[in-house]
Amino acid sequence: MNESFDLQKHIEQGVEKIVADTIKATLKNPKESAFMLRFAAASRKASARRLELEREGLHVPGFLIASITSSCNLHCAGCYSRCNNATVDEAPVAQLLSTEWLRVFREAEELGVSFIMLAGGEPLIRRDVVEAAGNMPNIIFPIFTNGTFLDERYFQLLDRCRNLVPVLSIEGEREITDARRGEGIYDLVTENMRKFRDKGLIFGASITVTTENLREVTSRAFVDKLAEQGCRLIIYVEFVPVTDEAAYLAPGEAERAVLAQAIDERRGERDDVVLLSFPGDELAMGGCMAAGREFFHINSHGGAEPCPFSPYSDVNVKDTSLRDAIASRLFDALREQHVLSEEHVGGCVLFTHRAEVEKIVKELKESRP
Repeated sequence: MNESFDLQKHIEQGVEKIVADTIKATLKNPKESAFMLRFAAASRKASARRLELEREGLHVPGFLIASITSSCNLHCAGCYSRCNNATVDEAPVAQLLSTEWLRVFREAEELGVSFIMLAGGEPLIRRDVVEAAGNMPNIIFPIFTNGTFLDERYFQLLDRCRNLVPVLSIEGEREITDARRGEGIYDLVTENMRKFRDKGLIFGASITVTTENLREVTSRAFVDKLAEQGCRLIIYVEFVPVTDEAAYLAPGEAERAVLAQAIDERRGERDDVVLLSFPGDELAMGGCMAAGREFFHINSHGGAEPCPFSPYSDVNVKDTSLRDAIASRLFDALREQHVLSEEHVGGCVLFTHRAEVEKIVKELKESRP
């Protein structure tokens, strides 16, 4: 890993750019741009807080991912969450209560976290947690949703709480979206996009990029279509092959180069849409951003994990503070042993090197007094 890489500076610049780009993308929406201007001030304060803690020896990531439920009504092909049993059809057991999630959100704000991505399962199933998040205006909560639980009550909540930003999953046009997510999902999602546009509400789109849909979802026509529906944020997530049979779908170096070039081109063509990619150019960032370098994951039971694709934990926020979770021995070991900068196939180095991660987890358990 590049020791000269200034991670804290990278985080601050990254957060500032996202906020600035979002303000620019929402200039024609008075309510949204007014909220983003207020959030910009809160974000600067949060950045100063993280810098203060960095000087004290605690590195706080600017982002968290919170999987607030293990339930989902869909069975999408290749779903990593179902493959590692983080999402199941059985009734949830021992999941964090809304009061516990609210405590986590408040501790995150105190530590200077600016973004908490709500995931699942299907996060909109947990209306109680989403409503709690809405009461935290200094944090933006992108909600990664399949869009099937949106109703008038949710539209009213999203209008009232502009820090809640639904990010609707879509795989491309109708054929490829329905093939992965189920018949009729494309029409339902695009109809909800039209409702967002008509109500003047900001929303985003999350696209899992594979070797099969890469050209389609990065095309000018597809991005323009989303933008015309009112989409102001597009997040491209590289497919992680959770089975050997699906390995051919994972973008390789050539596909990543195509993705990066296409995103640069679309950014140059539209200033009303923020385009992000995950994990993006890890080499330029000194390796994977998981395990607390720039984000980490809290599962629905409270376990603090390196990322959603690496479901291993040595600390639970039910039993300790978020500050202590950030200082996880597992996170420290993954960073110190340079696992995050290993070569890998697909979108996640920790998934590719899961045997190495499991070895570290075992050693940490055996070393406990």
